[in-house]
Amino acid sequence: MIAAARRKRVTDSKTGDKGKPQGFETADLDPYLMKDPEAMAMNFARALENLGKAASAWLAPRERGDVSDKAAEPMTDMVKTLSKITEYWMSDPRRTFEAQTQLMSSYFGVWMRSMQRMQGEAAEPEPERKDKRFSDQDWEKNPFFDFLRQVYFITADWAEKMVTQTEGLDEHTKHKAGFYIKQITAALSPTNFVATNPQLYRETIASSGENLVRGMKMLAEDIVAGHGDLKLRQTDMTKFAVGRDMALTPGKVIAQNDICQIIQYEASTETVLKRPLLICPPWINKFYILDLNPQKSFIKWCVDQGQTVFVISWVNPDSRHADKDWTAYAREGVDFALETIEKATGEKDVNAVGYCVGGTLLAATLALHAKEKNKRIRSATLFTTQVDFTHAGDLKVFVDEEQLQALEAHMQSVGYLDGSKMATAFNMLRASELIWPYFVNNYLKGEMPMPFDLLFWNADSTRMAAANHAFYLRNCYLKNALTADEMILDGKTVSLKDVKIPIYNLATREDHIAPAKSVFLGSQFFGGKVDFVVTGSGHIAGVVNPPDKKKYQYWTGGPAKGDYDSWLNKAEENPGSWWPHWQAWIEAKDGKRVPARKPGGASLNAIEEAPGSYVMERA
Repeated sequence: MIAAARRKRVTDSKTGDKGKPQGFETADLDPYLMKDPEAMAMNFARALENLGKAASAWLAPRERGDVSDKAAEPMTDMVKTLSKITEYWMSDPRRTFEAQTQLMSSYFGVWMRSMQRMQGEAAEPEPERKDKRFSDQDWEKNPFFDFLRQVYFITADWAEKMVTQTEGLDEHTKHKAGFYIKQITAALSPTNFVATNPQLYRETIASSGENLVRGMKMLAEDIVAGHGDLKLRQTDMTKFAVGRDMALTPGKVIAQNDICQIIQYEASTETVLKRPLLICPPWINKFYILDLNPQKSFIKWCVDQGQTVFVISWVNPDSRHADKDWTAYAREGVDFALETIEKATGEKDVNAVGYCVGGTLLAATLALHAKEKNKRIRSATLFTTQVDFTHAGDLKVFVDEEQLQALEAHMQSVGYLDGSKMATAFNMLRASELIWPYFVNNYLKGEMPMPFDLLFWNADSTRMAAANHAFYLRNCYLKNALTADEMILDGKTVSLKDVKIPIYNLATREDHIAPAKSVFLGSQFFGGKVDFVVTGSGHIAGVVNPPDKKKYQYWTGGPAKGDYDSWLNKAEENPGSWWPHWQAWIEAKDGKRVPARKPGGASLNAIEEAPGSYVMERA
């Protein structure tokens, strides 16, 4: 009888029982009631022991002096930035009253709706908003969690509104303030805490806290792996190995120097295009994003279309490379690759591809080549590449004179920027997707992340040489020097207007690193014809989109003139991958074919098998 009574529905107001909200049953409380207090106490003690190990792993390298903790610097900047928002609203009593009234009236609305539900009455529906963090049904069904969810959304919206409605701030400060508010609200979401997340609460009760024991153990392991900093695991790193599971396209390393290896891939067709293809990838991550596996490999697909593919595999720099700047990467990277291609194939004319910052370097090198009347690169393709940084997105938050000077001083002291710093910055751009879900799953649920090749690559970060990274941040993000005709490479002031060769400029519609609007604007600074193309999805998935997957779409629409939104509205949408469209563009420039080539040709001996040794160096 007791069990039957506990399962009895008590929500129908027509029965006269108005003690529960509609859709809520007393049986729904069962998963929230502790079953074994003794086991829970034991596991809490074990979890605290593991948390102590995590704290020790964090403290030990700091006590030894191995880690110079810079955590206070971004916190100081955040406090300084947000204090300007607070000052604006507190300096005028009327504004203060207005801000408080906005928030309190919203809270009162939530309270009234909650009370109506508790009494079994039909409450005024709240605005629908989709947020997969709150997908568990108890976020709406359970009155306590429903109240928390609504209060969180109202508070987050109010905080963001306080930033947008603040007057008298320069654009950069307001941008930083908005970014910091998003980081704070993402961190303080009730989904990130055991007591305020219904799913976490139920799992903790069901396992008597065993999930926290596992989670705190993983937390300690990840701090140890990060040598005193948290190295957030996003995938199972034991399931993949470069050269075994990824970067499998056959090829040879045929040349190398201090900062790169040059890989030539083996032909898979009897004839190949006469003009070789050089790929200049970013050095912030590793080149094998374009060769994840045979099914996703852009490199293999190009080889199968009859292209002779060469790739620059950048070194993972250390203190020895501290003085390698952009001129070094242009000369010892791009130019070294062009010389290697000529030795291996006899060809001076080359089609070049640049991806992300590799594309920015390629564009700057093209401007330098134009100054020097060097016409070896006959066409250039840019993947998600910014050359103008007016609309560079949230990464601009990290670059102003004060922050840059502090970063430069740090890099000069060690000779490089650790790869984890850039990885954290990229993750912060989408903290609600790339940080906190993993924090919850790993350390509160105690679940191992699933194997995922893309996230393995993402975690395989690289260091940045001090001079190179300082030049990039100062000249691109801070000064926007390339499109202002103020960038100096090898003693020469370069201009994109001098670049007259055909450009295929690819943007991705949902890119948070190189926003499509930014790529579109950059197209207008080249001196020759630019074919601007937009593809669906984001910075990685939009580029790595094999045709046989039949995913996404791409838009073509003539010259990149006017504003981006108008261009996109008039553009033609095409289903599937942009790869065949690009291949046709390449062949239209020069479709001559020659017999297939062997890596190195007659002049260069293979140093080692692809993917080479430089890519194996871990940060």
